[in-house]
Amino acid sequence: MTDTTRAQGAVSPSTLDGGGNTPDGSGDAPVTVVGGGLAGCEAALQLAKRGHPVRLVEMRPVQATPAHQTDRLGELVCTNSFKSEDPANAHGALKQEMQFLGSVLLQAARRARVPAGAALAVDRTLFGQAMTEAVEAHPNIQLVRKEATALPQGPAIIATGPLTSDALSVAIRRELGDEGLAFFDAIAPIVDRDSLDADVVFAQGRWSQDADYLNCPMTEAEYQAFIDAVSDADVHQSPEWEGVPYFEGCLPIEVMVERGPETLRFGPMKPVGLTDPRTGERPHAVVQLRREDRAGQMWNLVGFQTRLKLGEQKRVFRMIPGLEEAEFLRFGSIHRNAYLNFPSRLSPHGALPHRPDLIFAGQLTGVEGYTESASSGILAGINLDRVIRGEEPILPPPTTMLGALYRYLREADPEHFQPMNSNWGLVDPLETRIRDKREKRAMLGERATREFLEWMAGAGMEPVTHSSPTSPG
Repeated sequence: MTDTTRAQGAVSPSTLDGGGNTPDGSGDAPVTVVGGGLAGCEAALQLAKRGHPVRLVEMRPVQATPAHQTDRLGELVCTNSFKSEDPANAHGALKQEMQFLGSVLLQAARRARVPAGAALAVDRTLFGQAMTEAVEAHPNIQLVRKEATALPQGPAIIATGPLTSDALSVAIRRELGDEGLAFFDAIAPIVDRDSLDADVVFAQGRWSQDADYLNCPMTEAEYQAFIDAVSDADVHQSPEWEGVPYFEGCLPIEVMVERGPETLRFGPMKPVGLTDPRTGERPHAVVQLRREDRAGQMWNLVGFQTRLKLGEQKRVFRMIPGLEEAEFLRFGSIHRNAYLNFPSRLSPHGALPHRPDLIFAGQLTGVEGYTESASSGILAGINLDRVIRGEEPILPPPTTMLGALYRYLREADPEHFQPMNSNWGLVDPLETRIRDKREKRAMLGERATREFLEWMAGAGMEPVTHSSPTSPG
């Protein structure tokens, strides 16, 4: 590790100057990437492999955040799942496009994979180690552990995510000319496997899927008692939370309960496709657990993001059948999540209109989800390379998942702009109407792959391919 990497303090425009020189004025002019999360790592490696010297600035551990636990790059702070790999699924289609572009996230995920049915889930520790090693091993990347307090003056990518520091947030808002939008994400609790009641909790996937999930079944009476307990429980209060526009895909359970007593049962607690082996019948409701680590010692409560106080979490969640004696390895918590008004303030490729060489990437742009953030980092790296070389930025067509996401970002209503994750509703419809959903999604996936490869060929890029992922071990 270099002396620069170990240095403490804040990075200001004087150390990220317009010429991009190192503080002593020596060496080639580097490109700056601010943020060592998924998007920042992807962007840095895309630039580095194209021959650019890159300074990757990450404030942890010099400056902590409310959600991160380590100093590892690419640390996962919400779920440990990257969702489906099926190319007929919107998330799977995006992964295939990321693979073609040489995603480091997918390489690290294969090294850290844990069983999760059709989903790509990872051991958080192993994943963070793999991401950090990939960045530190590249000779063109200098990792700087400091807080950036201002926007760099030279070619740069800002990928600081939803937990952007206060100082940099002020600089961004000053540059964009308004306060932007902000909301809060909640993260789900994790419990110890050995503390679960094996006589109640059963392993089973929905319908015929692999039994990679643990299930806690509920009767109607148990479900109603649980809903009442959530409704009456104390939550962390803050004036900042009033009127918060939560992203619909990551609502705290208490917010879902406020929408009606059946909301959870038709959401994360839906029992469809499951049979309680004790009764031979479908439960009234079910809480699913997904493994956090390869050894299967830690399991998170799927969809149970929450802002309940810690004591209340222990009391209320131990009402779930099978979790009466649960040991909580991590409680749910609230963390800040800020994002920019992309359609009103940024160019189509995510840059300041008057500075095409200052590009924003990751969740800060309004994409929601791990792979969505990482893929925007890949595209930002590709486009900053093009801008530096005097070429026009490029975007995939809206028949592809990545292209459709960027079309949403630039064409959404600025007055009601909300974060978005991958879904087939974003892409151009098929020319022929297909009634069967599976067939339709398969055709959308096939078209996305075909046209993404055509786009890459037109841009002079060679796709990266790989053999099928292997099982962990």
